[in-house]
Amino acid sequence: QVQLVESGGGSVQAGDSLTLSCVASGDIGSIGAMGWYRQAPEKQRELVGTWIAGDTVNVQDSMRDRFAISRDNRKNTMYLTVNDVEPTDAGVYTCNAVTADQKTGAHRLYWGQGTQVTVSS
Repeated sequence: QVQLVESGGGSVQAGDSLTLSCVASGDIGSIGAMGWYRQAPEKQRELVGTWIAGDTVNVQDSMRDRFAISRDNRKNTMYLTVNDVEPTDAGVYTCNAVTADQKTGAHRLYWGQGTQVTVSS
């Protein structure tokens, strides 16, 4: 079992920078990949980017100029930094984690509860 808790959301001004955190606990060693997702109001949830064990990070092409993902393995925390925040960045940001059972090879997907970001211009 893995538990994920996001934090860092709130109200920000357009043009500011924002860093969100996703803290993982539980069976940390089984995590093979993590991801950040965003769901804007009245829109479907979309992938922002991923971290893969071995410290490979990918951010969607359309977001790469302002979004960055990193992970502090000592703190079991993945971060999402958004620079020059825009009103369209508002929404619920959620992280997930994919685990792999070393014995069975079975994969499981876990989700956090999300953190809300509102942007004022």
